[in-house]
Amino acid sequence: MKIRRQNASVLSSLAFAVALFCAPTLRATQAPAVPAYRQVTDEIGRTIRIPQSIHRIVSLAPNLTETIYALGLQDRLVGDTDYCDFPPEARQKPKVGGAINPSIETIAALHPDLVLVTKSLNRLETVQALETIGIPSYATDPHTVDAIIASAERLADLLGAPETGNTVGADLHRQLDALQQRLANLPPRRVLFIVWIEPLISIGKDTFIADALRHGGAVSVIDSSQSWPQVNLEEVVRLQPDFLIFVESHFGAAPHSAEALADLPGWRLLNAVRNRRYVTISDAINRPAPRLISSLEDLAQQLHPEAFAQKPSDDDEQAKPPAPALPPGSNSSLVLNDRSATAKEQACAR
Repeated sequence: MKIRRQNASVLSSLAFAVALFCAPTLRATQAPAVPAYRQVTDEIGRTIRIPQSIHRIVSLAPNLTETIYALGLQDRLVGDTDYCDFPPEARQKPKVGGAINPSIETIAALHPDLVLVTKSLNRLETVQALETIGIPSYATDPHTVDAIIASAERLADLLGAPETGNTVGADLHRQLDALQQRLANLPPRRVLFIVWIEPLISIGKDTFIADALRHGGAVSVIDSSQSWPQVNLEEVVRLQPDFLIFVESHFGAAPHSAEALADLPGWRLLNAVRNRRYVTISDAINRPAPRLISSLEDLAQQLHPEAFAQKPSDDDEQAKPPAPALPPGSNSSLVLNDRSATAKEQACAR
């Protein structure tokens, strides 16, 4: 009997030792818990903390809303601004106010995982207010056509759809390459891009619009480091641009305004006005989003019709990109700091 009790005690001790020995091994084989949040760096160099999976997005700029739709991720968009009007379905999304002064309370009520902002339009105060209530914001800041495409690809990756971003990016690059083949041997047209007529406001040389003009076979006659310079009409008369470019939705520079230019003081001194050399293009060129690339061919056709007069060869047809597979920028510098901020939100809302 005593021997049996001793044997049972030995077996119990042995089982306990085995359990102690195996426990670390079992713990080591368990998969580590996935963190609920991750850190990413946005396009202005801020490190932000965001959820691993992003299901609810608020966009505070029309170009960002367009990009979300171009990536086919519109089901995650729970709110946008009053100026987010493309595609038409975006008008049905809950509105949070304007891009410059959105309602923080309305944004918070939508419970977004992430708010998308763009450096050139949204204000630092908005970003700080969101941060105060624990809502992260991701800022974009593209200054060239290539950077716009890269920004869309990064956004797709951020939202967990990298393959979609790569597909959209590749299609856009193919469109640009095909356009450049047509324009390769043609000198660029010298143009004045009109944002506003009174006062006369144009674009600076370092803006994404100036770069877009170059891709469309044009070059701005305004050589300014300001993004939205106010221009002296006498200087424009001295420069004598070949064409004046208007955007069809601009309130202060709409197509009908072009017809009235000849009656305004000084404008008849421009050869482009006397000869009615006007170009009107879609407001897509105002927005650093994938749709901008489609506006460049329209611009090129109006400035260089000779490049499109001949039917493309078979090789050109093969090189032509397929239709898009999916439906169709220090932190303190987030602040819009020039005096035409309101006009830009209306006429160049991005």
